[in-house]
Amino acid sequence: MTVHLEVADGVGTLRLDRPPMNALDVATQDRLKELAEEAARRDDVRAVVIYGGEKVFAAGADIKEMQAMDHTAMVLRARGLQDSFTAVARIPKPVVAAVTGYALGGGCELALCADYRIAGENAKLGQPEILLGLIPGAGGTQRLSRLIGPSRAKDLIFTGRQVRADEALALGLVDRVVPAEEVYAQAHAWAAKLAQGPAIALRAAKEAVDAGLETDIDTGLAIERNWFAGLFATEDRERGMRSFVEEGPGKAKFL
Repeated sequence: MTVHLEVADGVGTLRLDRPPMNALDVATQDRLKELAEEAARRDDVRAVVIYGGEKVFAAGADIKEMQAMDHTAMVLRARGLQDSFTAVARIPKPVVAAVTGYALGGGCELALCADYRIAGENAKLGQPEILLGLIPGAGGTQRLSRLIGPSRAKDLIFTGRQVRADEALALGLVDRVVPAEEVYAQAHAWAAKLAQGPAIALRAAKEAVDAGLETDIDTGLAIERNWFAGLFATEDRERGMRSFVEEGPGKAKFL
C-alpha cells in the first residue's frame, strides 16, 4: 500500500509511502481518501499527522500517468482527485502536515489540507502546474488563496516557482520551520498535545473556523453561536469548568 495509517497515543499518522518521491497517482489518491475517512471515524484517533518521510513529503502528481489521460479521462477523474484531498481537509480533528523536502503540486495541495504545517529547513513548496500548461487541480487555487491571500497565491501559481522554508514561513504557507530531522517529532508532539483535549470542542472549533471562512460574518457568527451553546450539553464542558473552579485554569483532564 502507498499510504498507511499508524495509530499511537491518540495520534494517527497518515504516512505516504511511494518511493522515491511519493508521486500521488490515482491509487495513492484513492487510498489516501480511504484512510482519511477511517481516521475521521476512529475514536482512538484524536489528532492526525500527514507525513511523507524524512526526505520528501510529496513531489506532486504522477506525471507519466497523467500524460496518458485525455480530456474525457480527466473529466471522469477530476472529482475523485479533489475528493481524496477534501477527505483529509474534512477530518473533524486537528491535522498537522509534517513537511520535509519537496511538497510540490499535489504535495503542496495536500499540505494545504492540514490545519497547521511544520516544515523542515530543507522543505521546498510550490504549485508548478503552470509549467505543464495546467493549473492546480486538487484545491490549490482555492485553499492557497484562502491561506495566504489571492495576490501571493497568484504569484506562486502564475510563475510555478518553488519557495524555500523561510519564504514559505514569511508567506504564511507554513507555520513553523525546524531542522529537518525534527519535523515528525514536533508534528507528533503538536498532535499528541491536542489529542488530550476535549474532542467535541476541538471539532466544533475546526468546523466553526472552516465553515465561517466560506460565508458572511453574520452566518459565521450563527455557526459559532450554535456550536458554543451546544457544547454546554457535553461532559467535557462540565469537566473543564469544574476543574477550573476547583483547581484553577489548564488542569482539566479530558477523556
